[in-house]
Amino acid sequence: MKIVRRDLTRDGPGSVKIIPEEADDLWLAYNLIAEGDSVMSVTVRKVLREAASGSRDADRVKLKLEIKVEAVEYDKEGSVLRIRGKNILENEHVKIGAFHTLELDLHRPFVLRKEFWDSLALDVLHQASDPKASADLAVVLMQEGLANVLLIGKSMTSTRARIEASIPRKHGPAIAGYDKAMNKFFENVLQAFLKNVNFNIVRCAVIASPGFTKDQFYKHLLLEAERRQLRSIIENKSRIILVHTTSGYKHSLREVLDTPNVMSMIKNTKAAQEVRVLEDFFGMLSNDPERACYGPKHVEVAHERMAIQTLLITDELFRSADIPARKKYVNLVDSVKATGGTVHVFSSMHVSGEQLAQLTGIAAILRFPLPDLDDIEM
Repeated sequence: MKIVRRDLTRDGPGSVKIIPEEADDLWLAYNLIAEGDSVMSVTVRKVLREAASGSRDADRVKLKLEIKVEAVEYDKEGSVLRIRGKNILENEHVKIGAFHTLELDLHRPFVLRKEFWDSLALDVLHQASDPKASADLAVVLMQEGLANVLLIGKSMTSTRARIEASIPRKHGPAIAGYDKAMNKFFENVLQAFLKNVNFNIVRCAVIASPGFTKDQFYKHLLLEAERRQLRSIIENKSRIILVHTTSGYKHSLREVLDTPNVMSMIKNTKAAQEVRVLEDFFGMLSNDPERACYGPKHVEVAHERMAIQTLLITDELFRSADIPARKKYVNLVDSVKATGGTVHVFSSMHVSGEQLAQLTGIAAILRFPLPDLDDIEM
């Protein structure tokens, strides 16, 4: 994300001009823009013109509008952010107070104004412009007849391709059909790999599967790369890692991110930190359960007792339309930091964020045991 201009005060008003450069940036903008903010951008609107004859024609006119935000919607598939609200900028074509939906897509600049830039909004802004936060990992999760090509960015995991094929049984008279079907399946996966994996961007590519499917596909990949002189694969084969998983489905991504040689490639990224912290939390929950808690009430009580060492919270909780609820979580984050604790805001578009969301979206590792927390209703 490119920050063109920023003119803002912490815990005060201000504006920032932003150009989203990749899909991750639109997701971060989705977490940044809240109800009550205003967004200004160039848009296209259908305008009715009256001809001299009295007939009316509709023209599409490019114009600049500023919308007072009432609703924000993120379209993951189309990489588009839709912002609905009332126009507040004087314009010959659109009246002040008229409803409009702005569509923000890649490389389209916009200006975001807030009356109050809280610490969380500033953290999101910092993360958006920090290149070190990016994970940029490509993963091919596969098993016989199924492959998912995933890209893991700094704040989201996106499925770029899903390949399915019917594979005959390996034994008996169908053996010839099996080899032919697997070769065709591998070719389709190879095409998806070439289309979606750019080694100028990704740090490494992981091929993961149960059994030997990953090894067979890796062999196919290298043979075809030599035969067709696919330079991107030949020159980067040292950055392709094979990992064992229990399945080719997306939930097995956790196993990939737990692998030491993958972790070492992305160790300084936000995605890797989230995986490690969540592992620490589950480890504490199982080995010393009185030093781990989850759920808003239990976390709140633990904080009142100054017991929180590490706070885990999903970005989803900050997107609440209930302004007091958002403020409550922002204050909690600030207060935990002020008392020497660390805070990790998990992206709900990463597998670790999805896991945390299943535990109410908020959890904590404690400095000391709180055995009586179990007696308090969640």
